Amino acid sequence: MKVRIMKRTIVCRVLIAALLISGWTGGASAGVGRVVTYPASAGDFLSSDYQVQAGGRNVDVYGARVLDPPFAGKEYDYGGPYSFANFDMLGPVVVRVTSERSLRNTALRPQSDAVQMAVEDDHTLNLVLARPCKISVEPDGRKGPLLLFANPLEADAPKEGDPNVVYFGPGVHKPEKIILGTGQTLYLAGGAVVKAEVLAQGTSIRICGRGILDGSDWEWRKGPVGNLIAIRNSSDVEVNGITLRGSSHWTLVPKSSRNVTIRNVKLCNSRVQNDDGVNPCNSQDVLITDCFIRSDDDCVALKGLDFSGDNSNVERITVENSILWCDRARIFLLGHESRAAYMRDITLRNLDIIHFTMTPFLLEPGEDMRMENIVIEDIRLHGEGQREFIRLRPVVNQYMRNKVPGFIRGVHFKNVTLEGKPGEYLVQIQGADAEHDVQDVTFDNVSILGSKLARGSAQLRIGEHTQDVCFDGRTQAGR
Repeated sequence: MKVRIMKRTIVCRVLIAALLISGWTGGASAGVGRVVTYPASAGDFLSSDYQVQAGGRNVDVYGARVLDPPFAGKEYDYGGPYSFANFDMLGPVVVRVTSERSLRNTALRPQSDAVQMAVEDDHTLNLVLARPCKISVEPDGRKGPLLLFANPLEADAPKEGDPNVVYFGPGVHKPEKIILGTGQTLYLAGGAVVKAEVLAQGTSIRICGRGILDGSDWEWRKGPVGNLIAIRNSSDVEVNGITLRGSSHWTLVPKSSRNVTIRNVKLCNSRVQNDDGVNPCNSQDVLITDCFIRSDDDCVALKGLDFSGDNSNVERITVENSILWCDRARIFLLGHESRAAYMRDITLRNLDIIHFTMTPFLLEPGEDMRMENIVIEDIRLHGEGQREFIRLRPVVNQYMRNKVPGFIRGVHFKNVTLEGKPGEYLVQIQGADAEHDVQDVTFDNVSILGSKLARGSAQLRIGEHTQDVCFDGRTQAGR
């Protein structure tokens, strides 16, 4: 391991030297690297824990609060306030990070071939970014990290003055509530901090930019809309490029909507409980891609809250190419508070889960809902000794109106790797009764701490009312 780290450090220093020799300064040399930064307003909550330069340009660092009252001081405070910074880039870029804290033992999560790190001294490190990426710079684990968001260059930014554009330039703005209708765009320019919640209702709606939508002025559950971004009865909606901070309740919620894309969105939450990251409710064709989600409550929760209208199912939901961090609850919660007939055709792929506490994959349908065709592939998890890893179990819980379990059919885990500290990391599969059972579950190349999950694995718990549980092509008999 030490040899590998030394090699990575040498490579990083060589790359830094090569960029400097080539005359790169972080400016307009398109063949080497280009950086765009967005100066912050002095009126916002900035962080003094880190100083950041990208391509020789100063990058302002923002602060994010963790556990406001009434949650402050609880046993589930997982690390305290933290920092984040945004910039845009094209081509290889050197990022310099300094801090009064010791950076000697800094870890980067997730590990990526797009990022090379060299520790210059106890308070300075250099990163070479080969391409846009999102990383957590962690001198001391969960305690006060720096989240770096290196975005691609912004394209096709709306123009101020367009009658269909609600435009916010650099600075702090406090509109509190923004309502968007058909054909409208909300644009948050880089350097803008907009203290508001957004309600989108209609078709062909965009929410975009490099600014921050901030809910941290509101106490728990007291925002004017109810979600930081509420998408209601809408279609063809895109949320792209912005940062969301300090939601007072569920953060980004498409409900009874279809054809929703959430791309390159950064969620800096954990200020309150019930701040779920993205909750598609009774919606179809939702794509969540290239995002970073940190929340206190579930990162992504799929819910079928109601059963009314032409189609209240939760269908064709994809979460991909993203980084997920949940302080207290689950990474993925599927099935709670759900009374739709179906939750199906769900794809979770190419994801890095860098911190979690409760079961990261919790599938618990109730109210006769059929949960089927779930694909979970190419997932990398950093474990810190947790008890549970996967739970597939129809249940009855306090959120249900019709007190009967649901069904699970067709769940496929493929190329899933959990590494890190020793722990139980239980995999639990159990039906509720002879009717509400679990069928057709496959594990292909699922590894826990270097050992492939198989029928005899110590982590595995297969209970009653299960059928056709398969490990790398071999089927476990039903019970």
